[in-house]
Parts: sequence; structure tokens; C-alpha cells
Amino acid sequence: MHADDAAAAAAPGPGPIRRVLQPIRGRLIVAAVLSALGAMLGLVPLAAMVHMVQVAMGQGDGAASIWPLLGVALVCLFAGALLILAGEVLAHWADNQLTHGLRRAAVQRLGQVPLGWFSSRSSGEVKQVLQDDIATLHSLSAHFYTSVARAGGAIAMAVLYLLLLDWRLALIALLPFPGYVWFLRRALRASGAQMGAFAGHMGRIQSAAFAFVAGMPVIKAFGNSGQGQASYQGAVDAFAQAFRDFVRPLVGAMAHAHGMAAPVTVLGFVLAGGWLLGSQGALAPMDLLPFVLVAPGICAPVLLLHTLLHDLQGAAAAAQRVLALLDTSVLAQPATSEQQSPLNNHVCFDQVGYAYAPGQQVLQGISFQLAPGTVTAIVGPSGAGKTTIARLLLRFFDPTEGRITLGGADLRAIGSAQLYQRIGFVLQDVRLVHASLRDNIALGRPFASIEEIEAAARAADVHGCIAALPRGYDAVVGEDAQLSGGERQRISIARALLMDAPIVVLDEATAAVDADSQAAIQRALSRLAQGRSVLVIAHRLDTILQADQILVLDGGRLVEQGRHADLLARQGRYARLWREGAYTAAQGASPC
Repeated sequence: MHADDAAAAAAPGPGPIRRVLQPIRGRLIVAAVLSALGAMLGLVPLAAMVHMVQVAMGQGDGAASIWPLLGVALVCLFAGALLILAGEVLAHWADNQLTHGLRRAAVQRLGQVPLGWFSSRSSGEVKQVLQDDIATLHSLSAHFYTSVARAGGAIAMAVLYLLLLDWRLALIALLPFPGYVWFLRRALRASGAQMGAFAGHMGRIQSAAFAFVAGMPVIKAFGNSGQGQASYQGAVDAFAQAFRDFVRPLVGAMAHAHGMAAPVTVLGFVLAGGWLLGSQGALAPMDLLPFVLVAPGICAPVLLLHTLLHDLQGAAAAAQRVLALLDTSVLAQPATSEQQSPLNNHVCFDQVGYAYAPGQQVLQGISFQLAPGTVTAIVGPSGAGKTTIARLLLRFFDPTEGRITLGGADLRAIGSAQLYQRIGFVLQDVRLVHASLRDNIALGRPFASIEEIEAAARAADVHGCIAALPRGYDAVVGEDAQLSGGERQRISIARALLMDAPIVVLDEATAAVDADSQAAIQRALSRLAQGRSVLVIAHRLDTILQADQILVLDGGRLVEQGRHADLLARQGRYARLWREGAYTAAQGASPC
């Protein structure tokens, strides 16, 4: 199955599991049938053994009939094993095609979703779908249906065999299984009634544990450990009571259910039924032998079916998450015939607005221009929409109102490859791939020479750090290259320098680093900005004094625009931010 086949699995359908498995449904049915037939044939040797014992005891046609029975048993044994093997091979072949196609389809979808999609999700969520959930689907497609078929086939064959021998004793032998189903349903109802409260208390104890550990330094500093432990202890006690309420009815019902489906219970019913029928002369002693051997063996596949069906719930949740990823909306790309090429590097925001959802307006009526070779700074309080403007220019997502043009072409009409050749970025949240430092710097230009890579690293003031590593530029991030936050940031600046895009977006590039790293990053950013159009988001106003224009945002609106001196003279929002920043800096410099 190819990626488009896997994507077809995401089409609307009756359920997540059926939708995911649709491309391989036919092969799974064939695999299940083969496994069921193999399990049925696997019971033939057992029946043959019973009849051979009966022949040996003088109840058959003679000793000569034992050898044909033995031959039939051997043929059925090997035929059943081959059928089961064929079913497993077919199921694993189908699963291999499914998981390969799902991973390809998921990676293709991730390559088409808006970059803003990743900012609202952790890497753990994506990893869960690509690795954990698809691994769960492997257990479903490769093992679940063949295992259910084997168990079902064995049960059906055993029941049919016993009914053909003596329907009265067969019904007596099967009496424990309706009791097993009744107690099992009772257990499920009992657990379902308490599941909501149990899950709620589990969530509360996790939150209380996190708060207790996070607050430990404060608790120790003020010496009030009793009060700090009180909320956690209360959550633990509440969880313990909820656990008892959840387990008490469940344990009793499940114990009764498993007791009913135990081989010794079934054997007891068989012996009791045999005694009852034998005392009335309706059953010969040797006729009891097949029931003694076969009936208790039904217990194992019955219990296996319950376990498999219970695991089906986890598979359904995994299938739902995989489908949710495959159904993620992609960033619209213009057709080749409709693509526009920018005439120059002039950026224009024209009445741009953006809302994350209806009623959650983040930007409204934003209009400004970013002329080639100029520096534009965006300032404003937290939540004013500064980062949203930067991400709209990078097309992490598209504006819900107005438009953004580059060289006269709407960003939505420019192909992604062409767009990111013209716009580079250095963001606060640096992402490095698990590869060598050479590959990380050359991520945007994979065919760059080592001389070009080293030149970019020197300009980013990170060459010395890399050269000091035992393997230098061949060191792998996360293995033999353990980088600080400032070094990672300078690696991302080197990447942007190597891309040599005419427009650069800088979003809080010096946040959360020490003074030495900040100075090195500032030097690298100064080299990056030379000769380029720069859009910079900064919280420290003293770093943007020479900006060609400063945009002041407040509440998602552009309230002021101009150079530093002009904005100070207006005594407006920017002047207040400047005074507050100067006061904060002075407080930070105080020896107290």
C-alpha cells in the first residue's frame, strides 16, 4: 500500500479501526479464515487420540484401524500448522504495507500542515502517533484478527465436536460459560460506574504531586512542610478511597467470572453430567473421555478472546489519533500554473487580521510596510500579537482578514520553497535535528561546501565552540555535541546566514540566555542583519534604538509607528514602555 492508499484510509467511514484497516481488509479476512481453519484442524489429532484410546480399549473395529487414524491426525496437524503459518505471514505482510503507508502518509501530511500547527503541539504528541500509535496498530493488524480467528475456530470446532458426540453432555459442559459472560458484564458495569470518579482522582493526584514537587524549594525555605504536604496527602487519601470504590465490586465480579471459566470448573460440570447420564444408563464410561479432554480446553481461548477484545479499545483510540493526524488541514498551496513570483523583496501588510477561533481575535487592521534593507522592530506588552505578526510573515498560518504581499505577490500565491528562499528566521524556540552540526547548519542548503558552512559558523560566532568538540562539525547533536541554549541559538543563526535570505525574522532571539551568550548572539545578529530586511521582535527597547521604524502593538492593534525619537516625543504608549523599561533596568542594576 502506498501513501495515497493510507491517506484513503482517512476518508469518512463507520469507525476508526475500520477506516484505518480498509486498505488491507480483504487480506486480513483471508488471513483470519486461514488461521481459523488451521486451529480447527489442530483439534483433529486430539479427537483421533480419543478414538485410538477407545479402539485400544476394545470399543473400536480393531487395532488395525489405529494406523489410519494416526495418519489422518498427522496430516491434519501439519496442514493446520501450515494454514496458521500462512495466515500469520499474510497478516504481517498486510501490516507491513499498512504501517509503511501510514508513516509515509503521516510524514507527507506533516510536511503540508501549517508550521503554526507544530507550535501548538509538543513533539511528544507527534511521536506518539508516528511511533506508539502505529505500533499499536501493528498489534491490531498483524496479530489481533488471526488470534481472534484461532480462538474462535478452536471454540467452534470443540463445541461442534462435543455436540455431535452427545448434545446432552455438551450442554452440561458448556453451562459455566454463560455464567462467565454474566459475571463479566456485571464487572464491566461496576467498573464503568466508578471509572469517571477514578479518572478524576487520578488526574488530581498527578496535579497535586506536580505542585508539591515544584513547590518544594519554597516549602523548605519557609520551613512549613506540613502545610505543603497537606494538599498532596489529601489527594492521596481521596485517590485511595476512589481506588477502593473502583476495585471492590470489580474484583469480586471478575473473580467469579474467571472462576466460572476455569478448566477445573468445566471439568467438574463434565464429571457431574457424566455421572448423571451414566447412572441412568444413557452414557458409557468411555464416552466421557472426549469431554474430559476437550471441554476444559475451551477455557483458554474464551479467556484469550476477552483479553483481545479488551485490547481493542486501546487500538481504537490509537486509530482515532492516527486518523486525526491524517485529517489535519494542510496549508493551501497554489497550483503550478497559479503561482506568482515576487518582483522584489518589499513586504506589505494590508489590513491584516487573525483569529485563532471565532471570538478569539488576536490581530485586527494591521497595515505596515517592510522596505528592502530596513530594520522594523515590533514592541508591545505580552499578548499584544507581536509573535503572531512574525509567524504570519513566515506563513506559519494565513491571515483570516486582509493579505500579506512580498514583491507584490500574495504569500498564499507563492510556493513554500520559493517563499523560504527569500525569508529566513531565527526564533526563540530553537529546533535542531538529530544529525551532525554540519547537517544542522546546512539544513536549508544541503549541498553547501564545508568552507561555506564554516564561514557561516564564524559569522555566527560559534565556530570556536564547534572546533573544540572532538569530532568538530561531524559531532551529532544530543550525542557528542551537548550545546547550551546560547550555542544552539548561534547554530540557528549560522543556518540563516548560510541560507542568505534577503528577509530575516528575529523573534526574541536573545531571550533566556546569559550575558556572555547574549553578547555573542547580538554580534551574530548584527552580521546577519547587514544588507537584509529585518523584522525583529524585542522586549528590550534599548536594542532597537537604530531601527528604521518601530511598530507599537496593544491589544492586537497597531497603535503607534515611527522611529525611536519621534515616538518618545509623542509621549504615548511607546514612551510609557520606554520609561517602564528604564525603571526595570535600573532596578535590575541595584546592588540590593
